Amino acid sequence: MFPQVCSVCGKLNKEGICIKCRNMIEKLAIFQITKENLQQPYFQELISIFPYEGMIRQLLLAYKFHEKSYMYVCFVNFILKNKKIFEKLQSYDTIIPVPISKKRMKERGYNQSLLIAKKLSIDLKIQLQVNCLLKTRNIIEQSKLNKEQRKDNIRNVYELQNGEILKNRRILLIDDIYTTGSTVNECAKILQQAQPEKIDVLVVAKD
Repeated sequence: MFPQVCSVCGKLNKEGICIKCRNMIEKLAIFQITKENLQQPYFQELISIFPYEGMIRQLLLAYKFHEKSYMYVCFVNFILKNKKIFEKLQSYDTIIPVPISKKRMKERGYNQSLLIAKKLSIDLKIQLQVNCLLKTRNIIEQSKLNKEQRKDNIRNVYELQNGEILKNRRILLIDDIYTTGSTVNECAKILQQAQPEKIDVLVVAKD
């Protein structure tokens, strides 16, 4: 009833993106692995696939806010396409998506980071954990705030549960967009309570 279409042009395509649009977007990819210079970094490395600008920004906003949940297939295909990134992702044993609140889930109908994390978990055969990191309350959307406001807004909204199953694990934390790093850093801070071996972050696009 709802066949897979190209995330860019809308034409029928079971891969989530047609060859023409894939070639166009591939030129925008950066496939970076960097160490972020946050004041208090609670994760070690940031893996990013695209810069958050132009067409990529439009696609991610459509994915996140305009009910185009099917676009996760396109993003995961790009993540796994690069040999360097693919080999890097195989070094983790646990994938955790950045959670959203129950209110936001009800409004949006899906967690955009969870969709990407589920697909990666299946394709890479890495365990997905969705019951360890929880968002306990709804907050103002981070995109509406400046850097300092984002730090305050995100503080103390996540909670660790079942932390014992994360001890000594190599965790890959998944989010869609990285701007100031406040959200993923706060999530990593909470996950550090479980004493994992390491925490890295994967995002589709970095500002």
